[in-house]
Amino acid sequence: MGRNDLLPLEQHRLLIDGRHVAAAAGRSFETIDPATEQPIAAVAEADAADVDAAVASARRALAGPWGHMRAADRGRVLHRLANLIELHADELAALESRDAGKPISAVLRQDLPAAIDTLRYYAGWADKINGQVIPARPDALTYTVREPVGVVGAIVPWNFPLMIGMWKVAPALACGCTVVLKPAEITPLSALRVGDLALEAGLPPGVLNVVPGFGKSAGRALVDHPDIDKVTFTGSPAVGREVLAGAAGNLKRVTLELGGKSANVIFADADLDAAVKAASAGIFFNTGQVCSAGSRILVQAEIYDEVVERLTARAKSIRVGSPAERSTAMGPIVSQAQMARVLDYIAIGVREGASLVTGGRRLDGPGYFVGPTVFANVDHDMRISQEEIFGPVVSVVRFEDEDDAITKANGTRYSLAAGVWSRDIGRVHRFATRVKAGTVWINTYGYTDIRLPWGGARDSGYGREHGDAAIENFTEPKAVWMNLAG
Repeated sequence: MGRNDLLPLEQHRLLIDGRHVAAAAGRSFETIDPATEQPIAAVAEADAADVDAAVASARRALAGPWGHMRAADRGRVLHRLANLIELHADELAALESRDAGKPISAVLRQDLPAAIDTLRYYAGWADKINGQVIPARPDALTYTVREPVGVVGAIVPWNFPLMIGMWKVAPALACGCTVVLKPAEITPLSALRVGDLALEAGLPPGVLNVVPGFGKSAGRALVDHPDIDKVTFTGSPAVGREVLAGAAGNLKRVTLELGGKSANVIFADADLDAAVKAASAGIFFNTGQVCSAGSRILVQAEIYDEVVERLTARAKSIRVGSPAERSTAMGPIVSQAQMARVLDYIAIGVREGASLVTGGRRLDGPGYFVGPTVFANVDHDMRISQEEIFGPVVSVVRFEDEDDAITKANGTRYSLAAGVWSRDIGRVHRFATRVKAGTVWINTYGYTDIRLPWGGARDSGYGREHGDAAIENFTEPKAVWMNLAG
């Protein structure tokens, strides 16, 4: 079916100050279904004027109803939002699946439950954000309180729009902040729907504003805005550096969750059935579009050929197809531009001399589908082993011993996550100590939980999200000194 055969596209407006409004410049853009290459909807395109209006609305809400609401009542609003997301789970899952090309079974299994869990977890935090009484001296009462950092600019990526959106919005709101949320222009629809549900849950107008738009206009305006107190960003290292530079204007606080080139290390004494199964899921889940994807599988030399053979068999068995079908295990890449990037890296791997064992091409038919791809005989220094591809492409690298494994695991610019497989308890603990990674999985791979800190260093980011680290991100400590002397 061609574009001319479609009914008029559904129109989506910006959400500013509790109202749906057109973009100030009157522009809009189409969001595309990556499985069919057909437009889904037309979305208002925010620019600097719209961001300015959203920030002003958030500032008013911070000084007004939200700032005066009891902490326990903020928590109740978040609980109601979690309940509404749960009530509308099928609708949101279908929306997220179509907009991002994510298999609907995966959205229902991970993305939605994680978003709901995040809201409920931080709803419980709302009235437990405490200061301390610190006896600095006997003639004074000295104590601390934690206050909201202020207006938060939240910039969310396209790979997990709903889940990562809640990673940012839920703790910010629990801490009493207000939020201007910019979803990725590729996947804005679930954020707009959640914005509606937040109003239904009782969130006052202006507390959560949603401004879809492009990074160079809406994103930059948000980062540069002098009335934004905090920016939380998830995306590429290149854009993360721009965010950090832009935030210098008013010295706003920044949290960055950036890229990864995570090593999944398999020693010869590992349970190979479990290791290869998890390694396959660790790279091909969400079509490899995961910051912590195990895109480098490091395998001890004596089992290298067997692991490559098993991994290849698993890759060939993955059901690639329509995200709407419950039996689909892997959907399309999110956009034509991202697909071109992935195919370029596959060509680079071939030119570098790695062995393309399976996959490596765009699949027939409409949609941005690329088959699960395995490269063997990959040298550690090759670009496909060093650079983040963000697609269903894995490099299998040999290592000789424990020291060699650590050297190669630590041998990139990234430090987000790592995995290790061995029955030797001493070895896995040594590995966990020596590897440079914000998260280390031992005899498993890929699990996250909102209660545990998440993030990395170097090109993997700046700061931590989740758990009580997020409370630190969205509050400022204040010291109070009261004289008790007569």
